[in-house]
Amino acid sequence: MNLVEDKLNLSENAIKVLEKRYLKRDNDGNCTETPADMFRRVAKTIAEGDLKFGKSQADVDKLTERFYEAITNCYFMPNSPTLMNAGRELGQLAACFVLPVEDSLEGIFETVKNTALIHKSGGGTGFSFSRLRPKNSVVRSTMGVSSGPVSFMEVFNAATEAVKQGGTRRGANMGILRVDHPDIIDFINCKSDNNKLNNFNISVAITDKFMEALKNGTDYELINPQNNTVAGTLSAKKVFDMIVDGAWRNGEPGIIFIDKMNSDNPTPLVGAIESTNPCGEVPLLSYEACNLGSINLGKMVKADGSVDWDLLAKTTRTAIRFLDNVIAVNNYPLPQISEMVQNNRKIGLGVMGWADMLMKMGISYASAEGTKLAGQVMEFIDYESKCESIELSKERGKFNNFKGSLYDGKNFLYNKYKGKSAGIISDEQWKELDSQIEKYGIRNATTTCIAPTGTISMIAGASGGVEPLFGLVFSRLIMDGTEMLEINPIFKDYAVKHGIYSEDLMKKIAVTGSIAHVEGVSEEVKKIFVTAHDVSPYWHVKMQAAFQLHTDNAVSKTVNFEEHATRKDIEEAYVLAYENNLKGITVYRNNSRQFQPMNLDDKKKPEEAKAEEVKDDVEEYNPSGEVKTVTCPECGNTIEMAEGCFICLNCGYSGCS
Repeated sequence: MNLVEDKLNLSENAIKVLEKRYLKRDNDGNCTETPADMFRRVAKTIAEGDLKFGKSQADVDKLTERFYEAITNCYFMPNSPTLMNAGRELGQLAACFVLPVEDSLEGIFETVKNTALIHKSGGGTGFSFSRLRPKNSVVRSTMGVSSGPVSFMEVFNAATEAVKQGGTRRGANMGILRVDHPDIIDFINCKSDNNKLNNFNISVAITDKFMEALKNGTDYELINPQNNTVAGTLSAKKVFDMIVDGAWRNGEPGIIFIDKMNSDNPTPLVGAIESTNPCGEVPLLSYEACNLGSINLGKMVKADGSVDWDLLAKTTRTAIRFLDNVIAVNNYPLPQISEMVQNNRKIGLGVMGWADMLMKMGISYASAEGTKLAGQVMEFIDYESKCESIELSKERGKFNNFKGSLYDGKNFLYNKYKGKSAGIISDEQWKELDSQIEKYGIRNATTTCIAPTGTISMIAGASGGVEPLFGLVFSRLIMDGTEMLEINPIFKDYAVKHGIYSEDLMKKIAVTGSIAHVEGVSEEVKKIFVTAHDVSPYWHVKMQAAFQLHTDNAVSKTVNFEEHATRKDIEEAYVLAYENNLKGITVYRNNSRQFQPMNLDDKKKPEEAKAEEVKDDVEEYNPSGEVKTVTCPECGNTIEMAEGCFICLNCGYSGCS
């Protein structure tokens, strides 16, 4: 089967990705469907969810075409499990789940078992270990002592190691511990050795009380989860410095702002948010699942460089209906998950191609104009997503846990967004939406979330999530091992149109991937075509905040730092994130892992890195041996830290996708 002849506007690389990881195969490993067949399979399977709500086959056929059009035009892409498994025997379409970890040996190992079942189905898992008693606590049933949360994390890590997904990759985990748990220092340091807990991302759940103590330079209380009593105090500054130091050294731990997450918890009477999925963008109750998809913003730009609001509205409405149907047809790995998902019906519509949209519109990522547009786009998607969820509620009923939810009251959306308009949706429109919810309910407890899009953005030919580009031009390995220049098509079109394109220029840019220090390129062009390391941490955080305001869940994004960045730089980014109401933040300092993935080039630290102000930081970091690079295990190309995880820029491979 010649997949390249498939009549879709997909790149050759996208087709290779699909062939490698997504398309059906026979027992001999040969592909038995084309990309068009796969998209048709997915569209049809998800559209058939309408049969459960009394729709006719003719209605389903019409909806199938609607879904097919959105996906094949690369306007919208569901998450990878949906593309892989819809209409196939496994039928598990959700990306990740959160499971409870109870403070008993029986409860812990029940969760280990359930984790294995989820990983077998292709999903990732998030846990909070905050309920576990601290180490050396007396266990009454045996009169022994507890080994503490970190020791049990090692049990989960070993189980993950033993269960391969599809025979090619292990499951991804998120481990979270509250900052007020007595074992917090052990947790902060548990991944200081890069060879430990390799199947976990870890994050500290930061509370408002902790941030207040940090601001005031005081101690804060540690709480024993066994009896909810004060178990001691620690200096907030000391603990914060340890978190920052770990992030500076190897990117771990990350942080989430747990009180902010719970302030937006749509169903507080059902339970409190304790953990997230592995990439951190979906705060979930125990036994909830991620049901995600992304709009390709690069396709939402007209030829004149303006936003195609009509197409964006249409695509948003289609995507919300698609994601609600995913819940209807999904084959969940545990009955508890199926029940919880059906009761809350959380979905997460996000975006990709943000950098593409900005470049097409001639707007710098690192600018007030860029963050303003981000707010407008996400405000519009948020509004349209809620409108469609209300329409679905009229047809199918509101989510089961609506009573007592944030929506079960007057003017929730109006009060949330009053005076915060980005200039697209008025306060009166939000108020009218509240009146509609009061009358008809709403189908989904959440509708928006910005998730990593590593592989699906590769398929769609879009930039990843809400990240800037990682390179305008870079070398790509091809089948015979030779290298060829990969040039961002938007940048190439611009360069040709404005008479600055040349092979020599492209080769110069390929050295770093950036034009920031390339002679002969105007400052205007450099501002428009920025890359991740050209953008200051300030603008990374401000861009994330612009999207977060109108995102129900959270935003998966990485704040990238140059290798010479100091601990103080990371500290400032964390504080800025809190002040801008982010729900979490992921930072990554270039070359900060001993066995880190390969970067776009062997960048040398600039001269300023040798300055006295950073000398201590650089000399203090002394890993065993030289920093070694590894390449993508699937294609041997470049991997970068983006969207909260490592992603291959060539094939879209990541530990999370």
